[in-house]
Amino acid sequence: MKIRLAENFRAVFYAPFYATQALGFYEREGVDIEFIGSSVPGDAVAALSTGAIDLTWGGPMRVMKARDQQPDSDLVCFCEVVARDPFYLVGRAESAGFQLPELSRLRLATVSEVPTPWMCLQHDLREHGLDPDRLERVADQPMTKNLAALRAGRVDVIQVFEPFVSLALDAGARILYAASARGPTVYTSFIATRAAVARERAAFAGMVRAVRHMQDWLAAHDAAELAEAVAPYYPDVPSETLTRSLRRYAEAGIWARTPAMSREGFSRLATSLVSGKFLSRLPRYEDCVEQSLR
Repeated sequence: MKIRLAENFRAVFYAPFYATQALGFYEREGVDIEFIGSSVPGDAVAALSTGAIDLTWGGPMRVMKARDQQPDSDLVCFCEVVARDPFYLVGRAESAGFQLPELSRLRLATVSEVPTPWMCLQHDLREHGLDPDRLERVADQPMTKNLAALRAGRVDVIQVFEPFVSLALDAGARILYAASARGPTVYTSFIATRAAVARERAAFAGMVRAVRHMQDWLAAHDAAELAEAVAPYYPDVPSETLTRSLRRYAEAGIWARTPAMSREGFSRLATSLVSGKFLSRLPRYEDCVEQSLR
């Protein structure tokens, strides 16, 4: 069974997806993966509708958005892999015991590459009584430039994922807030069309079983072993930095323990997207999540 699988973009928190392939779990289930790279977040989703690929991974928010715009959209998501928000706020704030309302007096630079991190953070801020629209916020720079701005003192706090977190800490910053601490927030799963699910049901079910094997493997192995398995996918990240990054994510519990998509995490993401006006209404779990694959 051959499946054309496109990555979303190359990120450290996607390590379990690469590990599933690197450790041979797809092959064990009889699935032959043609791995297709992508450098633009979300770009692969459009290729699903044309049939250029069979499957991709990415944020369930893309399925929610498609259904918000087109109620009969046939995009579905399944097999949760990243179950908590992998982004952090890091900065040079001096006060101990940092609290989110302190952002009202600090210069914040948020992620511009993808919408979900800010959508989730702005809802966290509302829950802490802070109006996100009143922040002094840089919203149009990539994380690389935001890290440079933090080092230069042009901003006080940046929103980043690994390995930028580790790089910022190496430069003297500290972690102020881990978005994973809010609890379950479905962040990354497989995405396909219903037509592809019907056509490739056996292969997709095999991939879900492969991910389950990977999740069991993750529970039994440490960050150094995971880093060794996926290092070829991150040639520009030094081994020690990759290991630290993966250890931080493992300790934060960002990776799902089973492929079943959390209803609590789905609800939290949907609520955040409605709060940020990314969605006009709350989506139904049953409309967006394919539950039949085992």
